Parts: sequence; structure tokens; C-alpha cells
Amino acid sequence: MELGHVVVLAGGLSYEREVSLRSGRRVADALRAVDVPVELRDADATLLDALTNDPPDAVLPVLHGAAGEDGAIRDVLELLDIPYVGARPDACRVAWDKPSAKSVVRRAGLSTPASVALPKEVFHDLGASSVLDHIVRRLGLPLFVKPTRGGSALGGSVVREAGELPAAMVGCFAYGDAALVEQYIEGTEIAVSVIERSGEPQALPAVEIVAPGGRYDYTARYDAGDTEFVVPARLTPEAAERATHAAVTAHRALGLRDLSRTDLIVDANGEAHFLEVNVAPGMTETSLFPLAVSAADLDLGAVCRDLLQARFT
Repeated sequence: MELGHVVVLAGGLSYEREVSLRSGRRVADALRAVDVPVELRDADATLLDALTNDPPDAVLPVLHGAAGEDGAIRDVLELLDIPYVGARPDACRVAWDKPSAKSVVRRAGLSTPASVALPKEVFHDLGASSVLDHIVRRLGLPLFVKPTRGGSALGGSVVREAGELPAAMVGCFAYGDAALVEQYIEGTEIAVSVIERSGEPQALPAVEIVAPGGRYDYTARYDAGDTEFVVPARLTPEAAERATHAAVTAHRALGLRDLSRTDLIVDANGEAHFLEVNVAPGMTETSLFPLAVSAADLDLGAVCRDLLQARFT
């Protein structure tokens, strides 16, 4: 059966709303370019009535941040019995929580930086100074601090000296109630996207990220021209194979579906270290997933169409 009515969900109320809207517009345009009828909708108070009164053949969520990636919207789509592209709710919840995802992939045999997760309450109740001293003794320096949930590098920062850690924690808690503090591994930052074709996950070419000042923050991610992207990443064949293996392993171990993007650091020895996974990759003009699709000589609209078609049938 041909797709006759597709909804792309974008927007929402997270910190990443504007990025999601840009992603949604790009995906909708890409689908129209391959003759798929598309309706672009926000995740607002009108959504349920719209989906109930005119159920689409399938939905492609490009919602970023909470609700979009924590499984909540997908729970609603399942309640309405509407097919959708992407991981199911339970898998989203595990992937969305970075410490949980790290535990799962570590059990699957992947390397991931040593870390500690601290809720804001514990951090304050036990005495911030004492807790931070113990973190530095245990994990060493440098460190990377980021919210346990969230994306787009919001609230994330590198800590190279112990004196920088308190400010990094405060910045992190501005975007979430818990912080993940992990060892910072020097190396090549890459992202490996995965799409499923005929039910089998396949890795796309790795995208190497060369950010200004070595810091791939929110501005570097979404302001065109600020960051250099190299596709395929400048890795040895052995390192590239390890990165591909890591992304596909993470996709499978976390029970993901249809598409994902795994962020990795490849160290000087060519070892790939898992950082986090994204179940709703960005689709903007500077996002990594579309770059990987293009590098694989694929068309973004055709890829999205095929994923939607697989859910519809």
C-alpha cells in the first residue's frame, strides 16, 4: 500500500524546540520531494484531536528532548494504534537516560568512559565540596559534565582543572536534575548513524566532528559554518570497523528500531568509546544524520519514506 497521509511531529516544549522545528521542516520538505503527502504538526494541545479525527498512515517523530525522546509521545501513538518510525517507548526510556544506556552497552561489551551520576539533591545534601573532591580523586582529570538526560550539548562542559568543576555542575543543573560526570577521553569525536533496511541495522559512514576550539556545543552544532564535518571520518580501516561495530551493537543492545545515532570518541589507539545514543537524530542542515545519509549516496526523503512505509505495511 502507498502512503497517503503522513504526519511529521516536531516542536514540543523542550529546550530543543527550535532545533526540532528545523528538523521537522527539513524532513517534511524531503518527503514532499519524493511525492509523499506530509502534514507537519506540533506536539501541542491540538495533536490528539487531529490524530483521532484524521488518523495518518504513519508518523515520523522528530521531537528532541523530553517527551520527544523519553518515550512519552510514542506511548500516546501506541494508545491510538498509529504506526510510527523509531524506537518503542521502553527502549526510548533506557536510551534517554545516559547512565542506564552506558550500563546496557557496557554489558554488551562496548567501552564507555568511567562515570558517576549525581542527582542535584545528593550533590547538595552530602556537601558539594566533599563530593567533588572524591569525584576528582576517583575519576581524575579531565572530566566531562552533562545532564543525565537531554541533548544538543545543553548543560555540558569539559573540566580540565578541579577548580572548574563547581561551575560545570551548576551549569549542568540548569538543564536537568541530575549530572553525569565522566572521564574525558581525548580523541576524534565521531557520530555513527544506523538505519534498518529489511529489518537489519546498517551503519552509515562515520561523521567526524571538528568543532571550533574543540568544543562541540549548542552553537557549534546548529550555526552553519562554525564546525567542520568530515565524511567519512579520517579513521584507519580498523578504527572505522570498531566504530561501526559499536554503533550497531548499541542499537541492538538497547532494543532500538528503524534509526539511531551513536556518539563516540576514538582514542589514539583506535578504540571506540561509547558516549551516548540518540533515538531521534537531528535533521537540520548541520545535523549529523543527514550528512551520513548523503555520504552513503542515499536520499534523505527516500530513507524517511522507506522507514515510514515499513511501519505502515
